[in-house]
Amino acid sequence: MKAFLQSMLSSTKDLLPIVVVIGFFQLFVLQQPLPNLFEIIIGLLMVITGLTFFVFGLEKALFPLGESMANAFARKGSVFWLLMFAFFLGFGTTIAEPALIAVAAKAGDIAATAGAIANNPESIEQYSLGLRISVALSVGLAIVLGVLRILKGWPIQRVIIIGYILVVIMTYFAPKEIIGIAYDSGGVTTSTITVPLVTALGVGLASAIKGRNPMLDGFGLIAFASLLPMIFVMAYGMIY
Repeated sequence: MKAFLQSMLSSTKDLLPIVVVIGFFQLFVLQQPLPNLFEIIIGLLMVITGLTFFVFGLEKALFPLGESMANAFARKGSVFWLLMFAFFLGFGTTIAEPALIAVAAKAGDIAATAGAIANNPESIEQYSLGLRISVALSVGLAIVLGVLRILKGWPIQRVIIIGYILVVIMTYFAPKEIIGIAYDSGGVTTSTITVPLVTALGVGLASAIKGRNPMLDGFGLIAFASLLPMIFVMAYGMIY
């Protein structure tokens, strides 16, 4: 109970700057009272409570689970199953990512309005689902690439530089309508569900392999999870 209360206090401190900024601009710049003050207070309490449960759950379940599974696969010594686990972990967490679901749905609506696809629910849903699957596949492959980097000891900067050179090249050939969505897709994949598990996997794997430094080798998987979706979504736009 004490740990939970400390986590709630920490969540309150994290949200306090946002509340102060919004309140300052609302009261002193716009010089207007806060609308529906009671509902705003209730909403803030819900946000604090939800964030506390989320962070507390990460610390007690997802981080230890990811690290323990990475350790188990490293001890088992099966590269094939480790890479399979990495792929499906990236794919599964991304396809369920709330931020990606929201962005894909909005992208479908905009594409239909712009005339890029037929303006009917079936086409919009198909477009949004295809976008989500493309991003999820890219993140799965990104985690596989990141795991291979840890196993082989590849310098992360070389892989990242090559990837962004490819992104720049594809930007010239991809349809204009898909470029913004592609770049945003790199951000929405690194959100509430994907980041904790992927980070735990990298750190746990680097800790379990002799000669690897968790600080130097364990982090960096999220960079791949941000990079590959841009490439895959632009490719999806070219093909679609």
